[in-house]
Amino acid sequence: MDVYIRIEHALEAALRPTTSTAPPRLGQAIRQAVFPGGARFRPRLSLAVARACGDAHPELARAAAVAVELLHCASLVYDDLPCFDDAPLRRGQPTVHVTFGEEVAILAGNALIVRAFELLGEQVTQTPLHTGLVLATLARGVGSPHGIAAGQAWESEPRIDLRAYHRAKTGALFEAAVIAGAVAGGGDARAWRGLGDLLGEAYQVADDLRDAHGESHRLGKPVGQDAAHGRPSAVGLLGADGALRRLHRLLADAIERVPSCPGRSDLVLLIERWADTLVPREPVEAPRIASAS
Repeated sequence: MDVYIRIEHALEAALRPTTSTAPPRLGQAIRQAVFPGGARFRPRLSLAVARACGDAHPELARAAAVAVELLHCASLVYDDLPCFDDAPLRRGQPTVHVTFGEEVAILAGNALIVRAFELLGEQVTQTPLHTGLVLATLARGVGSPHGIAAGQAWESEPRIDLRAYHRAKTGALFEAAVIAGAVAGGGDARAWRGLGDLLGEAYQVADDLRDAHGESHRLGKPVGQDAAHGRPSAVGLLGADGALRRLHRLLADAIERVPSCPGRSDLVLLIERWADTLVPREPVEAPRIASAS
């Protein structure tokens, strides 16, 4: 079975206990936050790293991958709220708060976070040491001082370090996905440090380019958000050409960072294919926009 389909089935199974007897609007909001999905690259990356390391604990690897995606989906619910981006669209459909209201959207995000850690908690009796490490890894990826919460908080600061902002808001969960996969696969987590940071920063630079040059109907979400909200971006700081050069450098560095392991070639191929989807097909040009350093 295709890995994407396996992830969709695993997400369905994970959400069934959370949504089947929940208050109807909350259950519907949780499902809308997760389905339909995007590329699911974070869980695919986590599973690929686990396989590359030997897939020592496949049940834990699957739970970690699903948890990563649920945490990512929760972060999107919050990111779209009126107090942040006030976005009307996500993945081509109305955002959760537009459909169900802010109160239910916040509760749905909370429920997704709790379910993510509940899934990992269910693995403790099987692999206590490895599960504990995965739990701590994902908690760091979504909390403070360097996780998603910190990344979102940087947007409220008068001066922003662009790289710290990108690493926290996007890179932290990529890093958590990689390390969790390595732990679940039986690999040495220390050898994998930094790969997720590079991939996450590359994704954010590409997202900045899409925001500056993309079209909403093609991306399934609003564009021009960085300029509208006065946020720093790679395009604003480096210009379009500089951002493209930065993107290529990050992707090359990420491939070099993949450590020696039994499944290295397959993992590198996955990253290369994903990289092809990030690099814009057409040349881009844009004026610089004001940005804090």
